[in-house]
Amino acid sequence: MRTQLKKGVLEMVVLSKIAEKDRYGYDIYQEVNHNMAISESTIYPILRKLTKESLCSTYLRESTEGPPRKYFRITQLGDERLYELKSDWKKFQRIVGLMIRSERYE
Repeated sequence: MRTQLKKGVLEMVVLSKIAEKDRYGYDIYQEVNHNMAISESTIYPILRKLTKESLCSTYLRESTEGPPRKYFRITQLGDERLYELKSDWKKFQRIVGLMIRSERYE
């Protein structure tokens, strides 16, 4: 998948993963990377941005495998943003689908 295309949807994807359940950074990375092949360093700037914009909050949870982990929880504002992003994505998909529809590529 093209890098620029991935960059355009990663905020929505990360928010979606956090909306499913509270998660820590590496957990989010593993889930996204499984489907989109990203580097680990891609996730953390997005998480900082989401936290700074109050779209998610953080808390520490003890771990049996080392130091406490920072977990991310979606906020009400984050839920609202995710709804907007998904709505925009669906419109975008529909428009692009109409524009590129051609029997030649199907």
